[in-house]
Amino acid sequence: MTSKRPTIDDVARQSGVGRTTVSRVLNGGPNVSEAVRTRVLAAVAALNYSVNPQARSLAGGGSRMLALILASDLEAEPNSFYASALELGALRECLSLGFQLMTRHVPQQSPDRRKQVLEVMTTQRCQGLILTPPFADDATLIEEIRRQGCEVATISAGGPGRAAADGVGIDDEAGGYDIARHLLDLGHRRLAFISGIEGHLSAEQRMDGLKRALRERGLDPDAVTVVRGDFTFRSGSVLAARLFDLSDPPTALVCANDDMAAGALSAAHGRGLDVPGHLSITGFDDTPVSEIVWPPLTTVHQPLKDMGGEAVKIIAERLAGTRRGSDWRFTVLPHSVVARASAGCAAPGFASAIA
Repeated sequence: MTSKRPTIDDVARQSGVGRTTVSRVLNGGPNVSEAVRTRVLAAVAALNYSVNPQARSLAGGGSRMLALILASDLEAEPNSFYASALELGALRECLSLGFQLMTRHVPQQSPDRRKQVLEVMTTQRCQGLILTPPFADDATLIEEIRRQGCEVATISAGGPGRAAADGVGIDDEAGGYDIARHLLDLGHRRLAFISGIEGHLSAEQRMDGLKRALRERGLDPDAVTVVRGDFTFRSGSVLAARLFDLSDPPTALVCANDDMAAGALSAAHGRGLDVPGHLSITGFDDTPVSEIVWPPLTTVHQPLKDMGGEAVKIIAERLAGTRRGSDWRFTVLPHSVVARASAGCAAPGFASAIA
């Protein structure tokens, strides 16, 4: 004989409340006292009750749908791995917790970008949105999402966004500091930074960390040449070529992501430069491209899959009522410098090699 699977009515009887109240607790609904919530969750645990996602959707009107919102530029190629790594981590956690996941790319420069994000939420009946930069930095958007009854988790939020919702990421400023210190230890003193799109605060924080490392060594942080890319291979290639043409070119390029670093590496090869003999190049993210280019990229590892999974957990805890209130928490995951062959000791004859 097999034991009967516990139902929502069993939970209601054991906790002494109606099934509507049980449903409200399980869906993170309002108007439930803490004592009742605790009693219902205790009954759930005692009965080993698990929710059937399809039944919950039909009975409660909830879609169990989460959406991962990614920034895009319709005129440029996508980041090769960043988005897919976040999506894979989020999808794994959704499968574990009984959620569905959809991914939507929204042009970050569009004047109606907020409207597009909100339309995803309403048309897909989402219970939660996972926002990536620069949407994760937008406190106004976050507040509007929450006002319409949807939960929010941010990834790598900066500025106002970090203070407006629960989130997850690494310490980007510390990551920029660590990669810069690695290059300084190799003897580099003329650095250039290829940043990301304007308003991408996590990339700006990486640059802040780089400048902090320079100050600690008694160097002028304002002497760093900063150019702005869009996180694509092409922008890294184009901008690196411009940096090579400077009268006093850098001995090391610090790129805000691996795709731009791979583009810079391609431009260096096109000029006949030896990397790292003439020039060092570093990336950020530790995506697969960092290992397959030649030479392999020195980069900063951030656990992208873990970040996607943690964002789903945050929303699940909010919906279940185990994470409550407006005391927003940002979970910092560890990062590390991955030293590979693209960074070496500074070469004194670099300028003549460029010429």
